[in-house]
Amino acid sequence: MLFKNVLLLGLATLASAWLPEDKLLKNETISKRWLPASGKIRGVNLGSLFIVEPWMANDEWNAMGCGGKNSEFDCMMALGQANGNSAFQKHWNTWITQDDLNQMVALGLNTIRIPVGYWMREDIVYRDSEWFPEGGLQYLERLCGWASDLGMYIIIDLHGAPGAQVAQNAFTGQFASTPGFYVDYQFERAYKFLEWMANIIHTNNNYRNVGMLEVVNEPLMVRVNRTNAQDAASLISTFYPTAWNRIRAVENNLNIGAYDRLHIQMMDTQWGSGTPQQNLPDQWFAAFDDHRYIKWSSTNPTRADYLYASCHDDRGGNYPVIVGEWSLSVADSAEWNGELSLTQSDAVSWYKKWWAAQVIAYEKQAGWIFWSWKANWIGGRNDWRWAYQAAVAAGAIPTNPQDAYNMGACNGV
Repeated sequence: MLFKNVLLLGLATLASAWLPEDKLLKNETISKRWLPASGKIRGVNLGSLFIVEPWMANDEWNAMGCGGKNSEFDCMMALGQANGNSAFQKHWNTWITQDDLNQMVALGLNTIRIPVGYWMREDIVYRDSEWFPEGGLQYLERLCGWASDLGMYIIIDLHGAPGAQVAQNAFTGQFASTPGFYVDYQFERAYKFLEWMANIIHTNNNYRNVGMLEVVNEPLMVRVNRTNAQDAASLISTFYPTAWNRIRAVENNLNIGAYDRLHIQMMDTQWGSGTPQQNLPDQWFAAFDDHRYIKWSSTNPTRADYLYASCHDDRGGNYPVIVGEWSLSVADSAEWNGELSLTQSDAVSWYKKWWAAQVIAYEKQAGWIFWSWKANWIGGRNDWRWAYQAAVAAGAIPTNPQDAYNMGACNGV
């Protein structure tokens, strides 16, 4: 009820921001799939819940018996299916709890983004050659029920694609030597996952506040003098339009009304994989994801340059754009020494200003989702620059995101 009331209060703002003017019908029922009525997404990623990334969850990874392993695939292969299932189910039960969601709402956050792997649909896993934990769906259902009860907006993100969309990165769930996603049979497995997920979202009340389904996280970028241009092009020519059509076909079969459909999300043009909407049949409830890590940009790693970059940042690309991942982390060369180091006596106050500058920049678009809510022992320490919960506790993020506009972070910058 809370979610619906909030939605109704923000109808005018949302309608003008998210729907073509010629599609706004006076008597349409307003759907639970719409974005928060503030008009701005303010959220956190639930990183390392359903796809553990060892770099950001070192203690947890070791406690699960996965120490020294690069990815979930590697850990499961070492532990065996039964022992691995037990270890991961314990993790899913404890990493993000109902109390975590209560804390998020108390901190003024209205959205969660949930990264998942295709193996959550267990019948599309190749049992003779792929090792992944089983039983995750019940924990996803419980989580979405909790979040829906709290009125939170929910994005489910296909973070780990079949065959791995990039090489040697644990966020895909495996540490693949090459990106194997960009072939027809792997695309087909992704379509099957997305169809299955769309059906669950529309038919299970626990998922009632899931308003967006992201079809693949961080695919290959097109780079000069690299061999991945053809693979990246296949996203635009084949994967995005087919994924779109397969999700919409599920909704057609379920007789889902136009205003109760899922937003289908793709990486924004600024990500570097091409123009995502180029071959779509339409753009009804399309959405776009921009990841902005200044840590990995060409920005000179000084306080002045980082603050300037954020105060003058323009993340406009396709519309609507959500900055679906960002953090307070800085270039590796500046992590431990110099003015950006956490050892500086005024580190907390400076990072709080930089946080505000980023929030203001990203709210020029549809909003933001911080990476991540929780982490432990990054690089041998509790680095709150990657963890919203810990950054609030440290005083580097205020208890109300609206405070970003009262801090003068960009005055004179």
